[in-house]
Parts: sequence; structure tokens; C-alpha cells
Amino acid sequence: MNVKNRLKAIDFFSGAGGLTHGLTWAGIDVIAGIDNDSACKETFETNNERTVFLEKDITTFSPVDLERELRIPMNDNFMIFAACAPCQYWSIIQTNKEKSKETSELILEFQKFVEYFRPGFVVVENVPGISSNSESPMGRFITDLDSLGYCNPAYKITDMSLYGVPQKRRRFTLLASRVSDIDIPKPTGESKTVKDVIGTNNGFRKICAGTRDETPFLHTSAGLSAKNLERLRMTNKDGGDRSRWQAKKHLELPCYASGEKKFADTYGRMWWDKPAPTITTRFTSISNGRFAHPDEDRGISLREGATLQTFPEDYQFIGSNMASIARMIGNAFPPKFAKIIGKHIISYANRI
Repeated sequence: MNVKNRLKAIDFFSGAGGLTHGLTWAGIDVIAGIDNDSACKETFETNNERTVFLEKDITTFSPVDLERELRIPMNDNFMIFAACAPCQYWSIIQTNKEKSKETSELILEFQKFVEYFRPGFVVVENVPGISSNSESPMGRFITDLDSLGYCNPAYKITDMSLYGVPQKRRRFTLLASRVSDIDIPKPTGESKTVKDVIGTNNGFRKICAGTRDETPFLHTSAGLSAKNLERLRMTNKDGGDRSRWQAKKHLELPCYASGEKKFADTYGRMWWDKPAPTITTRFTSISNGRFAHPDEDRGISLREGATLQTFPEDYQFIGSNMASIARMIGNAFPPKFAKIIGKHIISYANRI
């Protein structure tokens, strides 16, 4: 039997299914996605029909519960456990840490499943700000992996734009194996820019701010106030920033009236010939980063954000409102990078 047809995976903190979809592309059978966010369930199941979605909170859902639900064996050399835990607490972006403190040690909740089942392979992705210092939750997780027989776990900060993902998305990536040495896949050398994936040449018709697309394509953009629309019209095309209008009294942003350059990307346009910035959960808002379209006077649409995250055009996002769908997209593991990780694991599994 082909090794890739023997490899199975469980996607912890699966969200809308970006990692699941990418591993499936690689030829890996993803048995289940686990997440406590019910808002992701319909999107996950619609696009990953062969995979069970378990709406569970792993702080209360135990390894014994998982064994009972899925009847998976322990010490399976061809099993992958993958985890992309919510990580706002460790983000380098200045946010209210109190709100996200309760999720700061979720990696240790995932660890109890690794300890119980001891799968052949472990994959972890998180924000670059998470610490691998031995006293941090991630550091403790890495130390415990070694004690469980996952010798020399490989981990580093990866820039996904070096792997053909059309955005500057830097993430902490860890791969560990109990059955083989393993490393982080080397950059593919493929470089994609905004122009390569969105724009009229790629099937994205021109739209105005506030357009609502009721089709599954979801080429929907956020509305803009009259003042924000005026600001954007004054912003240079293709990478322009707020410097053209910030000094104008009726348009200036009070928080930057002193001329401070902090958060210089806010209200900025993407460049056509560069990768996009990191697609966050608020990528539809021009006040939350360089999320304005390179040419058109609007923020990027839901589908443009999903495309920059490397979701295929037919991936359907189902949510109660625009914000909930943007959150699914921004939180996702880019499927293209997940496919690369999957193919990399397959190459090592072939040696078993």
C-alpha cells in the first residue's frame, strides 16, 4: 500500500479547515477536526466531507473521550496529530492580553493527547511571538516531546511567502517524529505576489466599497464612511499610505496628529508586486492594516482574503455575518503550506 494512503491525521483547533484541506490535498486521510467554535462547524463539514467535525473543548475533552469517539490506536507510527492553538496571547501585535490569557497554555492541553496516544508525527503552528524558552508553555512542550521519544523536534519561524503563499505570514512551525528524524521543509523557491492571485486577470471583477456578493464566491467588501472613502481616494495606488492626507485637518487621524509613524500600514494599500501583509481576522477593515485594494477604493473582499490565504475558489465559507467569516479566514492555516507540510511528512513516512 502507498504510504500516503496509510497516513492519517487529527486536526486539533481545526477552525474552518485550512490545515485539514491542505493535508487532504497532500493525500493524507484526516479523520477528524476538533474545535469548540460552533461557528466553524458548517464551513468545515461542507468543504471536508470525509472528515468528522468534533465540537469539543479540549480543556474538558479527554484523550479517553477521543479514543472512545474515534477508536484510534495508541503508538500508531502513521498517525499525525496537528495543532494550531488560538494564540492571541503570544501575538506580537499589541492586544489586550487579559482577554486571551485563558488560551495562553492550550499547547499543554494538546500535549496530554500526544502523551496518551504517542502518534508517529506531531505538527504545531503558532504566532512567531510564542516563546520556546524552557520555562514557557511551548518550551515545556518541546522538552516533554523529547522525553516521550520525539528526539530533536525541529522548529523555527517560517515565512510562508517563501513557500508560494502570497502573503508575508511568519509563523512558529514545529515538526516532531517518534519514528524518524525530521526537519522543517526548505523554502520551495516559489514566490507569489498579490498580482498573481487577485485582480481582474484572476477573475475578480471591480467592485465598490460596501458590495455584498450573495453567491458562494463572496466577493464582498466592507462599507466605508464618506471620510474614509475620501482618504482612500487620496491614497496613492499600488502601495500608497496615509502620508498624502494625514496632515489635512479634516482628514487627519487624531491618534497620529503628532506625526507619529507608529502603525504606518493602517489605511495603506497593498502592492501589486509584493506579497500581501499577514491576513488577520480583521483584514476587511482598512483601519486595521495595509488591507486596502492596490487600485480600487475599498478594502479587500472576503474572497480576496481567502485567496491570499490560498483557499481554493470553491471553498465555501458559511457564517452569520461578514465579521464571522473574516475571522474564520484570518485564523486559518493556509492550505498550500499545509499541503507542503503533508508532502514533507509523507517523504519521511516512506522511510519507516
